Amino acid sequence: MKLNELSDNPGAAKKRTRVARGPGSGKGKMGGRGIKGQKSRSGVAIKGYEGGQMPLYQRLPKRGFNKPNRREFAVINLGLIQKFIDDGKIDAKAAIDEDALIASGLVRRKRDGIRVLAKGDVTAKMNITVTGASKSAIEAVEKAGGSLTVAAPKAEASAE
Repeated sequence: MKLNELSDNPGAAKKRTRVARGPGSGKGKMGGRGIKGQKSRSGVAIKGYEGGQMPLYQRLPKRGFNKPNRREFAVINLGLIQKFIDDGKIDAKAAIDEDALIASGLVRRKRDGIRVLAKGDVTAKMNITVTGASKSAIEAVEKAGGSLTVAAPKAEASAE
């Protein structure tokens, strides 16, 4: 077999319709756009336009509120911390703070702080200091013989 002998399966490649290329093409004259009107012209953008009527997206009621300055935490589960301890990526004997979690690769970036949730099992005794934690996470760590301290987020240097 040579390169010049290769061919597509029959019906695999469909020829593109060349619109507005004369009457013989079957799509000549107005090119399938009808007669006159906005949509027959080029450069038309009428996505949400309803011909002078109030558009649907403006008629529907708006609900809810997005707080512009809300604090966003990096969330991790206790089971993941335990897995990293088992794999030797985090030292359970040393104090585990937010910087240690970032250094281990468990958290990519701190955002407004790190919040620990109770999903997963904890067997190692660990001392964790983070910005936020759920009550069940604190109980789970204390049950394993460790401590989970919730510290206030570090105030970043603000120019006032």
